[in-house]
Amino acid sequence: MFRESTSLAMERSAMIGLLNQYVHEPGLINHCLATGAVMKALAEKLGEDAGLWETIGVLHDIDFELIHGDMQLHGKKGADILIGAGIDPAIVSIVQRHNHMLFSGTYEKPVEIALQAADSTSGLVIACALVKGGKLSDVTVKTVTKKAKEKSFAAGCDRSRIVLIESILPLPEFYAVAINGLMAIREDLGLT
Repeated sequence: MFRESTSLAMERSAMIGLLNQYVHEPGLINHCLATGAVMKALAEKLGEDAGLWETIGVLHDIDFELIHGDMQLHGKKGADILIGAGIDPAIVSIVQRHNHMLFSGTYEKPVEIALQAADSTSGLVIACALVKGGKLSDVTVKTVTKKAKEKSFAAGCDRSRIVLIESILPLPEFYAVAINGLMAIREDLGLT
């Protein structure tokens, strides 16, 4: 298990401040916050360090606007940013390795698996809320499960990355955790 001291986690305001230095597009900021919320909720469920997992989730795409679509740089550039900001190497390594186009099939640590699943599930759950008029409170496990089967729905959410979580937690249970995590920050996301 990936267990580190709470001292590796950043205060939420500090992690958001760091994110905002490099990410300006509102949709990407929301994606990062949502991924962090899912990671935090999952860590709480698994008895892991919730603050640390949230930090990883919030900062995972810190380089996305800088790489201009070059997925060979994604994660590497983020690692450089985080090292420059004095972030612990344990966090830096996970952020660098989350680029599934470079590291697919190599995720063994629960935190790495969780980040893969949270990265795609956060978008899937938010898309479900948007088709319900922005009402995250109306999204259920059944809704997410049904929509996940529709390949054209939220097509950018990679289902193969979501199902990696089944090595840790059954998929319906994970969807419930993800929904609850997002509910905790729904106002930040502009949802109800």
